[in-house]
Amino acid sequence: MALTPEEVERGYNNRAAVPDHPRWLARYAELSAAAVRDLRPKRDLRYGPGPNETLDLFLPSGPAEATFVFIHGGYWRALDKGDFSFVAAPFVARGIATAVINYDLCPAVSIATIVDQCRGAVAWIVGEGPLHGADATRIVVGGHSAGGHLTAMLYATDWAAAGIAREPIAGGVSLSGVHDLAPIVLASFNVDLKLDAPEAARLSPARLAPRSTVPLLVAVGADETSEFLRQAQIQWDAWPANRPAGDVAPLVVPARNHFSVVADYADPDSELTRRTLALF
Repeated sequence: MALTPEEVERGYNNRAAVPDHPRWLARYAELSAAAVRDLRPKRDLRYGPGPNETLDLFLPSGPAEATFVFIHGGYWRALDKGDFSFVAAPFVARGIATAVINYDLCPAVSIATIVDQCRGAVAWIVGEGPLHGADATRIVVGGHSAGGHLTAMLYATDWAAAGIAREPIAGGVSLSGVHDLAPIVLASFNVDLKLDAPEAARLSPARLAPRSTVPLLVAVGADETSEFLRQAQIQWDAWPANRPAGDVAPLVVPARNHFSVVADYADPDSELTRRTLALF
């Protein structure tokens, strides 16, 4: 479906679509400050050589039974792992270590480089994570917005070529992800991303064949733009073998927009949190 540049702006400019987004960004900061204060993570552990190739590792009081790796959004060009520390609390309470990762941002690097960095972060959890208290036997990866895209791209990874003998991921969550990057070529913020049509296709998980059949929970807020709802359906339709058992459609979270939906991870009883925990 071809969109005009004006339609792309309406469909993908989330800050314009959610006028009170500053309130949600402030809420992230408040929740994350509390999580850091209460959980005292190991901060800025380095998983690669890039300036931002670091992660914060939140550990349960006893031995970790699994690890949740969270990838933040920001259209590959903004935000920081510290804005999303709050996602760790419900998982740590269940004995699950949580790694919230950073990556270098566009335009300093390309989206392809960011994909490789996220692969490197997972490889670090497998190889080095246990030395720091993480568990490498059950890893679930989740991400929001651009992080949802990056999570899905991990499913298209040749892990053997990366030196990992077995599939490292037990499940994943793409929350409000962009799975077909073709429209982004027309977006005003593509001045930072520098995507052209061939590169957008190469980096679109919905256009790629997954190398794994582990479940991928595709989720989106019911109050997001029609384009983000469409992006969720695109990914759901593209990878039928990766649908979680019993699911008949993407998870559409009622009364949630692009900014409020990820805050559901601060609630241990939210459907998003419960469905993510089920992947373990």
